Amino acid sequence: MRCFIAIELPQDIKESISSLIDKLRHISKGIRWVPVENIHLTIKFLGEVKDDLIPEIEKRLSSIRMNHGSFSVAVRRTGAFPNFKYPNILWMGIDESEDLSRLYSDIDKTMSELGFEKENRKFSPHLTIGRVKDTKGIEPVFKEIYTLQDNLFGSIEAKEILLMKSVLKPTGAEYSKIAGFKLGER
Repeated sequence: MRCFIAIELPQDIKESISSLIDKLRHISKGIRWVPVENIHLTIKFLGEVKDDLIPEIEKRLSSIRMNHGSFSVAVRRTGAFPNFKYPNILWMGIDESEDLSRLYSDIDKTMSELGFEKENRKFSPHLTIGRVKDTKGIEPVFKEIYTLQDNLFGSIEAKEILLMKSVLKPTGAEYSKIAGFKLGER
């Protein structure tokens, strides 16, 4: 099964994202918008995981959570990967946070000990809100997103890390929670 480790978004952030997507959806047809219920802060994408490895992943995440308390991160900025000239992904940014960076580092290191590839790129926390399928006529979307580059959309109170399952379907990915690990709890 395809798995990833993430932090859930609070309802007010989901509402901000939903409002933005609703506004942008009417401007261009060349973007596949991510359903708001599927938007989360991904810490580590694991990819295909054998069922018998899930208990060990859960054990490791349970251990990691004891070394990290809850923390807050701001959702600020909008942009495109790799850039606005050649966009593939539209995103909302997450402010840099020492707590989030430490959590990411611990998870990445621990998962690499289980055979998952260690990330070579710098951790760039973001929320994917759309995937560009056709660049024709999307300039109005870029103009709108560009005006929101410094906008503050709210903050995420990270209290729990989630082990999630992703099932790919013709209608898009469906996510479900396998297990949750409250930060700081023993």
